[in-house]
Amino acid sequence: MSERYVHGYSEREKQRLAAQADTLTELLHGDTIYPPGAFVLEAGCGVGAQTVILARRSPQARFLAIDISADSLAQTGDSVADAGLGNVRFQQADIFRLPFDDNAFDHIFLCFVLEHLNRPLEALLHLKRVLKPGGTITVIEGDHGSVHFYPECGEARRVIQCLIDIQAGLGGNALIGRELYPLLSAAGFRNAAVSPRLVYVDASRPHLEEGFTKDTFTAMVEGVRDQAFNLGMVDPATWEKGIRGLLRTTAGDGTFCYTFFKGTAVK
Repeated sequence: MSERYVHGYSEREKQRLAAQADTLTELLHGDTIYPPGAFVLEAGCGVGAQTVILARRSPQARFLAIDISADSLAQTGDSVADAGLGNVRFQQADIFRLPFDDNAFDHIFLCFVLEHLNRPLEALLHLKRVLKPGGTITVIEGDHGSVHFYPECGEARRVIQCLIDIQAGLGGNALIGRELYPLLSAAGFRNAAVSPRLVYVDASRPHLEEGFTKDTFTAMVEGVRDQAFNLGMVDPATWEKGIRGLLRTTAGDGTFCYTFFKGTAVK
């Protein structure tokens, strides 16, 4: 993975990831079900926000969740244990140096991982090696360039761009969602298919105003505040106005939308 995870490893980030997973479960995972006996590799599981959802939705499949961070894996273990799930194992591993035999897994799943890697195509090639012929890969990524909202606010656009630029500086790509199809194709997977998953929020959807606009997206942007200041990207007044602009979209006359991309393919 890239040298630094742009969002950090704070307790607040763990809470943000949990809010994101809970809010978007059906949108992102409603069509992700693995058959009984399937052996699934979740690559880059982080703190387990997606792991619990996957394992709960496919209780007779077996999951191996890997991450480069031992601390994140420990939190994943706690989350899985708290959920009472017994179909998940954990292992510390680097996607670029996978300690598995060729053709070891029936399926591979990764969510919000490629955006943090400076060599996403190489990562897909490593994952392809350990996938059985005829096995599937599922990849989910966001795209911060897909954000649209009302009322429009230039300062809000500015703080979002700070996140995009900071992630790029760390070797990642906050716009990678739009690249899933060419990446899967370039890695030599067959039958690649990508579907956009639109999150649309207005006052008739208060659970999304809270769970997505505030606790997921705006919280994610707020997480790079100190980095943006240290890099001289924005002044404090502009930053505060930008964050207020994002939160303003949760008022009665506001709207907010964002697109995730879910790609599937076959080896």
